[in-house]
Amino acid sequence: MAMIKHVGKMKNNGARIAVVYRTLPGDAYHALVVGTAGLGSSFHDDLMSVIQSPEGQSANELADILSVRKFSDGHNMLTWFHQRGYLKKVPTDGVLMTPHPTQTISLDQLNAMIAEQKGVSLDELAITDGVNPNPKTAKEAELQPEVVVEAAPVQEVAPKTPAEMRSKADALYKEAAALRKQADELDPPKPKAKKTKTVESV
Repeated sequence: MAMIKHVGKMKNNGARIAVVYRTLPGDAYHALVVGTAGLGSSFHDDLMSVIQSPEGQSANELADILSVRKFSDGHNMLTWFHQRGYLKKVPTDGVLMTPHPTQTISLDQLNAMIAEQKGVSLDELAITDGVNPNPKTAKEAELQPEVVVEAAPVQEVAPKTPAEMRSKADALYKEAAALRKQADELDPPKPKAKKTKTVESV
């Protein structure tokens, strides 16, 4: 069985979750997650299909792909989770990532490993621009104990032709570029300070 990113469970009650953001801006020890067992079957299957897709598995943060994907009913996935209070703020040391049924790793340990591999600090792992929701507007509570119900297996999707794949990639790129532009207009990125060299007179 192949490894799969972005999935895990809560240490305190075993509730199954999808990790939308592994860390938060200014708060490297908390993450935003979505409890998968509480979703309706169609929403659950749509979410798992995106997570297991090549785009989902290559995404640095699950939110990167959720921000440009839609549920079967047409709603943007990240916006839908955010507006309905499904995003939960939880401590990273309370999350067990389960990339494989026989393998688990604590999210705080995983974040530390990723930061070390990238040569950055833990605080620098958080995405501080783009389309991420304001953590303060999400319900900042740990997941409540819930009954875990096994969802129906995700149906295999027939392979697409290279032309269809390229067309889909172009559409996703344009949508992502438009979202980034809107985000920059709402919150312009800070210009990098230019270093000026001083020339000593002879």
